[in-house]
Amino acid sequence: MAFSAKTLDFLFENRLQDSRDWFLDHKDTYQAVLLEPMKDLVRSLTPVMLEIDAKVTTEPRVDKTICRLRRDTRYSHDKSLYRDTMWLIFKRGKMHGTEVPGIYFEITCDGFNYGCGFYHASAAYMNTMRRLILQGDPAFEKAKKAFLSQKLFHMEGERYKRPHYPQRPEEERQWLEQRGISFVAESSDFNLLFSDRLSQKLEKDFRVLAPIYHFLLHTSQAEQQYGLDRPELF
Repeated sequence: MAFSAKTLDFLFENRLQDSRDWFLDHKDTYQAVLLEPMKDLVRSLTPVMLEIDAKVTTEPRVDKTICRLRRDTRYSHDKSLYRDTMWLIFKRGKMHGTEVPGIYFEITCDGFNYGCGFYHASAAYMNTMRRLILQGDPAFEKAKKAFLSQKLFHMEGERYKRPHYPQRPEEERQWLEQRGISFVAESSDFNLLFSDRLSQKLEKDFRVLAPIYHFLLHTSQAEQQYGLDRPELF
């Protein structure tokens, strides 16, 4: 089952109404045009995800690989009940854990985006990444080569305001100067989004990301080994 214009209409209207009663009245629509296509996409992507990392969670369920549409507002200034986006993620362990990277897909009212990385990488994690980069870790060399060989995904995350590593080559500095990190592709190709070709496109592009994901995961494992909890080390 593919996404459709009705998917985007539901996301927009549900967020506009922002009402539990309205959502319950339209829950069948939510399941038909949004949740079931998400589940189908998880199932379609599972083989390639297990090829990339055999330990990721692949269960096509809310709070396993698929986000809740209702927001958790306990710690947010924004008290809106519902989001106007919906996403899925493949990662090890708990869906909302922050210790390891994930590979994700998100649908919005404007299109879709997908990639890998962290919503919020810890300072300890980024310190470990810098250590590995400066040591010339082989996993980084593969990730760097994969990133430089493509034009689809761009690096996102807050950067240092002032350069910390001006002496390093530019292809290293763009990683070293990051305070957080993720790799994102964005699209407003609705013909693709609403077609059965979407999963094939994502499979192909996620394979491009595989060496980058492996380095991010390698960094998580190294961070646990180093146990770094200090600010900047280099």
